Amino acid sequence: MLQDLIAQARTWLAEDPDPETREELAGLIESEDLDELAARFAGTLQFGTAGLRGELGAGPMRMNRSVVIRAAAGLAAYLKAQGQTGGLVVIGYDARYKSADFARDTAAVMTGAGLRAAVLPRPLPTPVLAYAIRHLGAVAGVEVTASHNPPRDNGYKVYLGDGSQIVPPADGEIADAIAAVGPLDAVPRPEDGWEVLGDEVLAAYLARTDAVLAAGSPRTARVVYTAMHGVGTSVLTAAFDRAGFPAPVLVAEQAEPDPAFPTVAFPNPEEPGAMDLAFATARRTDPDIVIANDPDADRCAVAVPDPGADGGWRMLRGDEVGALLAARLVDRGATGVFAESIVSSSLLGRIAEQAGNGYAETLTGFKWIARVDGLRYGYEEALGYCVDPEGVRDKDGITAALLVAELASVLKEQGRTLLDLLDDLAVAHGLHATDQLSVRVKDLSVISDAMARLREQPPTTLAGLAVTSAEDLARGTAELPPTDGLRYRLRGARVIVRPSGTEPKLKCYLEVVVPVGSADELPAARAKGAELLAGIKRDLATAAGI
Repeated sequence: MLQDLIAQARTWLAEDPDPETREELAGLIESEDLDELAARFAGTLQFGTAGLRGELGAGPMRMNRSVVIRAAAGLAAYLKAQGQTGGLVVIGYDARYKSADFARDTAAVMTGAGLRAAVLPRPLPTPVLAYAIRHLGAVAGVEVTASHNPPRDNGYKVYLGDGSQIVPPADGEIADAIAAVGPLDAVPRPEDGWEVLGDEVLAAYLARTDAVLAAGSPRTARVVYTAMHGVGTSVLTAAFDRAGFPAPVLVAEQAEPDPAFPTVAFPNPEEPGAMDLAFATARRTDPDIVIANDPDADRCAVAVPDPGADGGWRMLRGDEVGALLAARLVDRGATGVFAESIVSSSLLGRIAEQAGNGYAETLTGFKWIARVDGLRYGYEEALGYCVDPEGVRDKDGITAALLVAELASVLKEQGRTLLDLLDDLAVAHGLHATDQLSVRVKDLSVISDAMARLREQPPTTLAGLAVTSAEDLARGTAELPPTDGLRYRLRGARVIVRPSGTEPKLKCYLEVVVPVGSADELPAARAKGAELLAGIKRDLATAAGI
C-alpha cells in the first residue's frame, strides 16, 4: 500500500506547478508518512453545488493550484460545450492564503481555452463578484473563497451568467468535464491575455446600493463594525459614507484582511467568542447596534444592546434578522415573493401572507433561493440575506447591513429598538423561537451513522410533542428536489436534520411556535419556547446517537 501511495504521490508531484505544495509533498514522500499520504490520495476533492471547498495542501483531496487548474479547465470545457466560446468569465477572490494565485490560474486557463477573463482589482466581497457577472454581461463567474471556514481552508465558488450559483444538472456536468481533464501540461495557461479590472465595477456596485434604502429615510444609527479579518471594511465603510450614515466604529483588531484570522478560532460571527472584540468595542463606544460580516462579506450578523445579556449585548439569531428585514421591506411597500430555505423560520411566511406577498421555501443555500421566480427578498438562517435581487442574486452582507442600519435609524426616531419590533412580530404572529444542534466531527462516519439511525428509527416524540410526520428529503417532495435531509413536523414545532454542505458538521434546525395574545404574555412564551427547544435538542441528540 505504501508503495502504491508513493507512486501516486510522485505522479502528482511531477505536474504540480506550485513550489510550496511540491516541497510539502516531497517531504511526505521522503518521510513515508502513510497516514498523511493516504488522506491526501484517498480520492478527489468533489466538485458540487458549493463548488470546491477544503483544506489547503498538496494532493487531490486538498485545495491547491493543481486542483484549481483542473476545475477551471473543466468549467471552461463546460462553457464551450454550452456554446459560450469567447464569452467573458469574471473572477473574484478574497484575502485567504492562495486566493490570488487561484484567481490568476483561473484567468490563465480561461484565456488559454479561448474565453475572455477579467479579474477583480483586489480582494473584494463575494457580492461584488456576483454583481459584476450581470453588470459586465459575463457568461460565468468564479469567486475564490472559503467564506467563514477555518484559516487552513480555501474554496472555489462558481456562478453562471444569470448571477446565481450553480445547481443541478450544471454542477454534475461541470464535475464530469473536470474529471475528463488530462495532464496539466496539456492545459494551456498563457502568462497574460486577461484583463485586471479597475474600480469601475466596485463603483457601480456601490451606486447600486442606493436602491436598498428608502429616499429620505433616517440615517442616524451609530454602528460598531467588524470585518472578522476579511475583505468587508473598505466596501462597507464606503457604502455607509455614500448613504450618509455616521462612520462605523471599526473593531481595529479585525478591520484589515489577515488570512491567519489571529483573534478568532473560527472566522464566523456565529461561533462562540468570535464577537468578543466587537462587544468590547461596543461597551467602550455605546453604539445603537453592532454589525459583523464574515470574511468574504456575503453574510451579515447583528447584535443589539440587551441589559439582560451577558456583557450587555446580544447577538440576534439569523432568523430574527431575517424577520426584521422582511418587516422593513413590507413597511416600505415591497411586493413580490419572499423566499427562504426550509431550515429557516416559518415566521417569514406569516409576514409575507399578511402583506399579501408571495412566499416560497427552497432547499438550503442561496443557489436555490436566488432562482425563485419573482423574488423580492430572500434569506437563510445562517446570516444570509438578499435584499436587492435585481442587483445581487445572492446573499449580500453589505446591502443587508445598510438595510439593518436604516431600520435601526427609523426605530430610533420613534424611541424604539430592534427588540421592540421583534416583540411586535411575536404578538402579531406568535413567538417563533429557533435554535440549532450542530455537531462538528473529524470522522464523517459519525454523520452518516446518525442519519442512518434516524432513518431506521425515527423519533415519535420530542420534548413531549408528538411527531406528526417524518419526511426523508432524499426522496424529494412535491415542492423540493431530493437532498440528504430529514424533516419532522410536530404539534407546534419543526425539526430538520442535514449534513452541512460546506463543513464537517451535522446540523439540526429546530423551531417552536408559541401563541402570544399580548405583550404581557411574551416573558412566559419565551420561557416556554426555551424549554421546548432544550427538550427537543436533548431528545434529538439521543435519537441520533450524537
